Amino acid sequence: MTAIVIPVLDTVHLLDLAGPAQVFGDAAHLGAKFTLHFVADAPGAIVSAQGLPLAPSPLWPALDRGDIVLVPGGRAPTVEAAARLGPASLERIRGHYDDGGRVASVCSGAVSLGLAGLLDGRRCTTHHDLQRGLAARFPRAHVVADVLFTEDGRVLTSAGIASGIDLALHIVAQQEGPAVAARVARGMVMYTRRNGTAPQQSAILRHRGHLSDVVHHAQDVLDERFRERLPLAEVAREVGVSARTLTRAFSEAVQLSPLRYQQLLRLEEADALIQHGSTVEAAAAAVGFDDARMLRRLRARERELAGAAR
Repeated sequence: MTAIVIPVLDTVHLLDLAGPAQVFGDAAHLGAKFTLHFVADAPGAIVSAQGLPLAPSPLWPALDRGDIVLVPGGRAPTVEAAARLGPASLERIRGHYDDGGRVASVCSGAVSLGLAGLLDGRRCTTHHDLQRGLAARFPRAHVVADVLFTEDGRVLTSAGIASGIDLALHIVAQQEGPAVAARVARGMVMYTRRNGTAPQQSAILRHRGHLSDVVHHAQDVLDERFRERLPLAEVAREVGVSARTLTRAFSEAVQLSPLRYQQLLRLEEADALIQHGSTVEAAAAAVGFDDARMLRRLRARERELAGAAR
């Protein structure tokens, strides 16, 4: 059996804790060899960031090399203000790693791993709002921006909140096989099991931080119908402006043309399909491209842009 030990800290975010716990619990229900243990620095009730009282055990189980300590995040306006585990728990985590065990974190839980000395010289990540702070606090760590999770040897870290589910599914797939992970994901009504290099924010979320109602309406149309052949004039009619006005407003608000935005939506959907076994040709057809050549060109261009950004 693999023990999944989750140290629960005060102001823990419930989804940081419950997301991975449900993945491992559901996997165990399907016959996978996981047991869950919830522990704390000291006896007494802990109150989550959402106000729910919790009562983890102050007693840690005996750990073997195959076990995993997974630290969820807590309320964290900044890295310096982030909730973190106490010295005794940090020593236990460090000792488990030194004995050959694996450690993991969700969101600001990476701060506790850093304080335990486990991020030095390693790739790691955290919530996008905390990445710069984590890099400043632990300058010897290699903080990777805009990924869902990282795995560097026996240290695994995931980004914000829901990405802990992706990390847990990754661990289940490693130990029990992708079929079990897929069954767990389906049971949890997950749209897809994302890999670690997927961006923390989809194109739909990345380009919504503006105040133009017209453009938000146009994005609603494109988000729902991006697989269709959708002329600009039709989108403009849907939102009640001219095509010229829509193009100007869209470019000012999003810094993209409506066509480019639609292409990004298609590209992300196609990448997800390819990562889960689809051919490029099948993925291109599924997202609305006439043939696979356009999809290949767009994927190559995005890789070039990503490389230039680094």
